[in-house]
Amino acid sequence: MRSCINIFFPEKFARYLCINSNTMTPISCKVEGMHCTNCALSVSKYLEKKGMQEVNVSFATEEVSFQLPTGANSADILEGINQMGFRVVLPDEAPAPVSPYNTLTFKFFFCLIFTSPLLLHMWVNWPWLHNPWVQFSLALPVYAVGMWHFGRSAVRSLLNGVANMDVLVVLGATAAFVYSLVGTIVYGDHNYLFYETSAAILTLVFLGNLMEEKSVKQTTSAIADLAKMQITTARLIHLEKNGHEHIHEVDNRTLKTGDCVLVNTGDKIPMDGTVYWGSGHVNESMITGESAPVSKSEKDKVIGGTILEEGSIKIFITATGKDTVLSYIIDLVKQAQNDKPPMQRLADRISAIFVPTVLTIAILTFLGWYFIGHTSLATAMMRSIAVMVISCPCAMGLATPAAVMVGLGRAAKNGILIKGGHTLELFKDIRQIVFDKTGTLTTGKLSIGKYHFEQMTDQEFRQIVYSLEKYSSHPIARSIAGAWKSAGEVTLTQVREHKGLGMRAADKAGNEWQLGSFRMAGDAAKDDTHNLYLLKNGQLLGWIDFIDEIRPEAPTVIAALVKMGIKPILLSGDTQRKCEELAAQVGITEIYAEQSPEQKLRKISDLMSTAPTAMVGDGINDAPALSKATIGISLSDATQVAMQSANVVLLNNHLGALPLALGLGKHTYLTIKQNLFWAFIYNVVAIPVAALGFLNPIVGAGVMGISDVVLAVNSVRLRYKRVAN
Repeated sequence: MRSCINIFFPEKFARYLCINSNTMTPISCKVEGMHCTNCALSVSKYLEKKGMQEVNVSFATEEVSFQLPTGANSADILEGINQMGFRVVLPDEAPAPVSPYNTLTFKFFFCLIFTSPLLLHMWVNWPWLHNPWVQFSLALPVYAVGMWHFGRSAVRSLLNGVANMDVLVVLGATAAFVYSLVGTIVYGDHNYLFYETSAAILTLVFLGNLMEEKSVKQTTSAIADLAKMQITTARLIHLEKNGHEHIHEVDNRTLKTGDCVLVNTGDKIPMDGTVYWGSGHVNESMITGESAPVSKSEKDKVIGGTILEEGSIKIFITATGKDTVLSYIIDLVKQAQNDKPPMQRLADRISAIFVPTVLTIAILTFLGWYFIGHTSLATAMMRSIAVMVISCPCAMGLATPAAVMVGLGRAAKNGILIKGGHTLELFKDIRQIVFDKTGTLTTGKLSIGKYHFEQMTDQEFRQIVYSLEKYSSHPIARSIAGAWKSAGEVTLTQVREHKGLGMRAADKAGNEWQLGSFRMAGDAAKDDTHNLYLLKNGQLLGWIDFIDEIRPEAPTVIAALVKMGIKPILLSGDTQRKCEELAAQVGITEIYAEQSPEQKLRKISDLMSTAPTAMVGDGINDAPALSKATIGISLSDATQVAMQSANVVLLNNHLGALPLALGLGKHTYLTIKQNLFWAFIYNVVAIPVAALGFLNPIVGAGVMGISDVVLAVNSVRLRYKRVAN
């Protein structure tokens, strides 16, 4: 198949096509060359026209993602983006080297050299500077560079049906340059010369783009910091025939699952793995936000990119490349940043009609001043040009993604994974938070307390309990499996887990075993004060009690939520008595106990009908409720099902991060509103001011460049702002 593909499609897309040939395949790549919102809109319109679904395009991060439907050809789609004048960079492809002569920095300083003398002639009376052909010679290189950069982008955008900001820049600079050139050739009079206006517009827009580029990079620094953690060296261990270990350094990207590596004090752990020798303390702050080093010993898992601060360990590599925790985090944050909140979609719709509207206003400005205001042709033209160069559609396009990128980036660096920019916007509405009990408000690290059994030995009791619980992912089951593994096991068949109730299975003799809650025990149990009940063929044979510590941060978190005006609610499958005891200790007054997964789901629906509701939980039984809630929040020790169902994952397994997550959501939304207000008010005020003749085109070009920087700087404030009370 591969050879056939290569005949028809570009080589670099062929492998990507083979990989992504399934139904509704997600495609994600970078697209270089997008300079503003309308560039992104043109790519988005192209993909939607081709039938792609769930299209997300961000010019700020140059990230493009979409769902490839059945029968669609990814090579054709991606090549079509290339033909639009952009450059597709696949996930495993290195970005093309950028020539130093093709950077914004070089173009700005090159233009500045020629523009400075042109502006100087307005203040000094040097005859040679007032010569029309000298001014033409100085302006021509600037105009040529400007047209090569902005002109090509403008033409591409027009061909793709979405005029971008560069169209306005090109029209303004060209009008001034051509008017001046005609004046030079026909009249040779300095009254017709506006070369400095043309050159200054292009130079100042280059400066604005350069400042914007540097400012936007600040908003994506959190992702860059995480990405830097992925690349390091590793001490690969080779076992020689004589039993000796040979160690040599390799690039960690060459490691494979199953390799063994040595990590010493100060080393970065190269990939995800499991410790099989040694012990130490690992700094996981860049992943979890927890500053205290975490103790690691044999059989403990370690995360690639974290640092061994003390000790020496040997690890067995369990995941590499895209399968690592760090890659998962980076991909998740990137996807979230590309996800557009509702406010951004409104701004995008306005941006799509912005340039035609501005062009219409510019034409009306020219006609009004020339025919109604009876000004000179030059004056009417300058005021029309001022309208074009002062307007800034980029500000509206940058308002939301800049804030979202900073908000999500800060969350990721503090161990909070937020799945989607829309989730940040939902945080502002949350009025009540529902908590699960075991593993959420408690540590989940249960220890076995008292237990009782009948008609069997202690060994037999522990064996059958272990054999049932090893199939469950519930925190109680994990505690039993870890404590009683040494007791051995019994061969069981037809093992089933009943969500919110317990385990059921059969043995070789045909006996039916049940291990679960008081509700599962039914009429066989009279006392509801125990955690687990063991039944054989419907007859009660024993019970087990557990000791589960309350998370030390739980009372503080509940108090913080109450202070923020958010009602905490306890929703648990545990007994009423135990839920009431816990609620009294942490400060929760509203309790719903002994709830099955189905009842939890219905209760979440009921609560959501009264106010937007978040749910915090872990375990399989919480997954439906997490999906149903306005925002589902899962702890990192939760099951994969719970983590996939949740909108937010607290990576450090620390409930104390919850107020920060809520605060970041609220303040990110506030920053988005501030940015959008600035973007709209800037254009609403600036365009009429220019049209009324109160703004020089050169000043307009400078102010336009600064407008984007204001948004970026306001967004970067989120990195340092206090957001949690």
